[in-house]
Amino acid sequence: MSSHPHASRSARCLSELLGTYLLVLIGPGTVAAVSLAQGITTFEALLIIGFAFGATVALVILLFGRISGAHINPAVTLAHTIAGKTSLEMFLPYISFQVLGGLLGAFTVKLIFSQFGSPADLGTTKLAGGVSLPVGTLLEAVGTFVLAMSGFVASLRVHKKPGEAALIGSTLFVVILALGPLTNASLNPARSLGPALASGYLTNLYVYWLGPLTGGLIAGLAFRFLERSKLGKGSRAVCLC
Repeated sequence: MSSHPHASRSARCLSELLGTYLLVLIGPGTVAAVSLAQGITTFEALLIIGFAFGATVALVILLFGRISGAHINPAVTLAHTIAGKTSLEMFLPYISFQVLGGLLGAFTVKLIFSQFGSPADLGTTKLAGGVSLPVGTLLEAVGTFVLAMSGFVASLRVHKKPGEAALIGSTLFVVILALGPLTNASLNPARSLGPALASGYLTNLYVYWLGPLTGGLIAGLAFRFLERSKLGKGSRAVCLC
């Protein structure tokens, strides 16, 4: 999930835009569609949504992983930048195009579902009743940490994109099953911002920026520390470029 050194700056930015667009179009789009379906239990809906997000992330990695690394998530970009796996000069461009992709995806979902009103607020992420703001932020941070670390592990242990895509997509699926009933398991500021602006539901939006970015920051620092510790013991360096 680190940037391909031979891809141009514009190609990497376009890759992040398209990847995030697909994620928000399919993920929150599935949330909106499921909310309109009849006879689906809450657990069945969670399975469908989790699979939609996990499969979309896996697909995006297969399509764009060799171009930009397929971060499609500001928190993941932060993690990779802190870990030294993505150049600092690409930090703001990546996040800018991820946010733009998320907005375009969300407004496409709004266009598609406008005839039905605003089902599930177009997939906007919300805290469940009884989940406080600090707890929600903490859960988003922990979930994002797990997701970001799975990307680092995949880059080190899995040498083919299908395996990497499967590992990261599966991790996201499991995290959504665990956290979905509590925070909707955003783990991605761009994924939350787009539907929030498209639907006008901005309540507690900062939770879905502060939590994931904190988790990404900690994951980047943790991986950097572990890699340095490994090198300090004489292990061979592994290039994720």
